[in-house]
Amino acid sequence: MADEIKVGVAGIIAVLLIVFGALFIRVKLIEDGEAGVKFRLGKIQEEAVGTGWNFYLFMFTRIEKWNIKTQELKETANVPSSEGLISTLDISVLFYTPKENVTKIRRAIGQNYVSTVVEPYVRESIRNIASGYQVKALYSEEGRKEVSSKMLDFLRSKLEEKGIIVQDVLLRDVRLPPAFLESIERKLKTEQESLQKEFELIKAKKDAEIEVARARGVAKSNRIIAKSVDANYLRYVWVKGLATPNTSVVYVPTEANLPILESQRWNEERQKGS
Repeated sequence: MADEIKVGVAGIIAVLLIVFGALFIRVKLIEDGEAGVKFRLGKIQEEAVGTGWNFYLFMFTRIEKWNIKTQELKETANVPSSEGLISTLDISVLFYTPKENVTKIRRAIGQNYVSTVVEPYVRESIRNIASGYQVKALYSEEGRKEVSSKMLDFLRSKLEEKGIIVQDVLLRDVRLPPAFLESIERKLKTEQESLQKEFELIKAKKDAEIEVARARGVAKSNRIIAKSVDANYLRYVWVKGLATPNTSVVYVPTEANLPILESQRWNEERQKGS
């Protein structure tokens, strides 16, 4: 009888524990890339909760998840240049909150720390830094790197003391004002026209050099021919022509050493006619 009573009491206690656990005990899973901020009786605990299963009494305690992975904040802003022209910048800021800083951030800033401090400082960096540059600086790769570097230094100086680590600032895109784009197009067109004219000039010079070389060759050839054509050569050609029955042209040397061309067929017809 006593044993039965003990078993019954143990069963009741087990049931009560199960009911108590179901009613008052909660569990929170903290995964990799996350941390937990624990509140006990409304007070934030100093140490952040690590990864794994965490059991707590929800009547007295609660655990708030925090993302400690790298996050990206995208911002688009219209930036006036030093010339008064408006450029549009697409900017990405990469940042994260270390596990050891999440309780500090939660206590000092709050859960919405991105909209509370990160976004305003990013916009201030755009106004204070990017706005002071000329449009051509934003257009060049070197200028973009300089703007990104200065914005990174500014954000680190403002946010790291608050526990937020800024990793990088990226200028994803720069949309330049139409007036500047038109000036670039005109400049490129002028450069292309200049290169085309330079090419045509070089080609004309080469063509002239070719013509001069050809003329020199012809002149040299004429001088050689003039030296080789004398009275003896003309007589040789004349005699050879007479000895060849099918020759259509006969060179007849004269006393002035000038050749007279006669058609042998025409001479034969003339002789037959006479």
